[in-house]
Amino acid sequence: MAVLRKFKAIRPQKELAKNIASYPYDVLSTEEARELAKDNEYSFLHVVRSEVSLSEDIDSYSKEVYEKAKENLQNMINQKWLIQDEVPKLYLYRQIMNDLEQHGIVGCVSAEDYENGKIKKHELTRKAKENDRINHVYTTNINSGPVFLTYKNKDSINKIVEKIRINEPEYDFTADDGIRHTVWLIEDDNVNNEIVDEFSKIDSFYIADGHHRAASAAAVAKKRREENDNHTGTEEYNYFLAVLFADKELTILDYNRVVTDLNGLSEEDFFHKLGDIFRIEKKEKKYKPQKKGELGMYLEGDWYKLDFIKNIDDEINPAENLDTSKLQKFVLEPLLGIEDPRTDERIDFIGGIRGLSELEKLVNSNKFRVAFALYPTSVTELMDIADSGGIMPPKSTWFEPKLRSGLLIHDLE
Repeated sequence: MAVLRKFKAIRPQKELAKNIASYPYDVLSTEEARELAKDNEYSFLHVVRSEVSLSEDIDSYSKEVYEKAKENLQNMINQKWLIQDEVPKLYLYRQIMNDLEQHGIVGCVSAEDYENGKIKKHELTRKAKENDRINHVYTTNINSGPVFLTYKNKDSINKIVEKIRINEPEYDFTADDGIRHTVWLIEDDNVNNEIVDEFSKIDSFYIADGHHRAASAAAVAKKRREENDNHTGTEEYNYFLAVLFADKELTILDYNRVVTDLNGLSEEDFFHKLGDIFRIEKKEKKYKPQKKGELGMYLEGDWYKLDFIKNIDDEINPAENLDTSKLQKFVLEPLLGIEDPRTDERIDFIGGIRGLSELEKLVNSNKFRVAFALYPTSVTELMDIADSGGIMPPKSTWFEPKLRSGLLIHDLE
């Protein structure tokens, strides 16, 4: 069974929570991070994207950046902007975005569970990004942002969550993007132990978002084990920060694609080849796919609905049945020459939170030639693929709202 563990969170003083809480490190460019942090000395971006505190010509992966993150973290602790709980506990984290409300239990999960497959993944990681977070975790000695995990809904846990919500939260604020964040400290140790016991009955956790954070945390745990002659397995570095949400509460948004060119094809030839794969219907306005198996396409100022002519589902490998997989297999690779979307600079990925207007904007700018809008992957598909040991194509899922960093931090000591 998968392990959930209490921990002593480093966290903001109550009145500073809104100013400290930041976007996760991987959803902002350096330029965006600099802009958000420049007038806010409290922002946790000074830790998770510490290049914002250095000159603009700095290499974001340089040793100086990680040392600066450690320095900025220590400064926030010295200034008492951040405090640490004296006893280990769990926490409840609620997010509200429009009509979506989701509740997650915040605790630590086992690096060993990640290594042995009890924490299941569905994406490959990129070595450069993984090394970046390894260096950040190892140097700062913290997990600065939680891994977003999900589990199959369990009514007994839902009932405990409802009881916790009756209490006064420690933090409750609405961020500048309109998303409300609420955190409860679970002070009653009997309740903490009850939650730990209920999670111990769950076979597996699934990574929804944060594959690089999980991989880097496990790598640091391995490194620390090797460096510690007195390793026992109970040390904090053997665990990493996570928020666990029931699958029924989660919403996955579409993750769309834009491509710079038609790989030497004329528009006429491109449509001719698409016609062998899809029924093509020109639309009078933006087209958002209404069901699995449909795609929207924006090309030369017009929107089209693309509907697969044949049922091409794979009964053995569920990852092959994702619309992202089918688009890659039947269009991006054979027609547009994009063999590896993880490395090819001719393709970019646009989160559904930006809307179809963003696809139009990018194509109309002439930076990209064609855009594809996809129907969102479901949480059930994610779990089925993870259970089968399969791997999704890169950028198959976009979760909203994003977890804030800096609200609850895990100290590896």
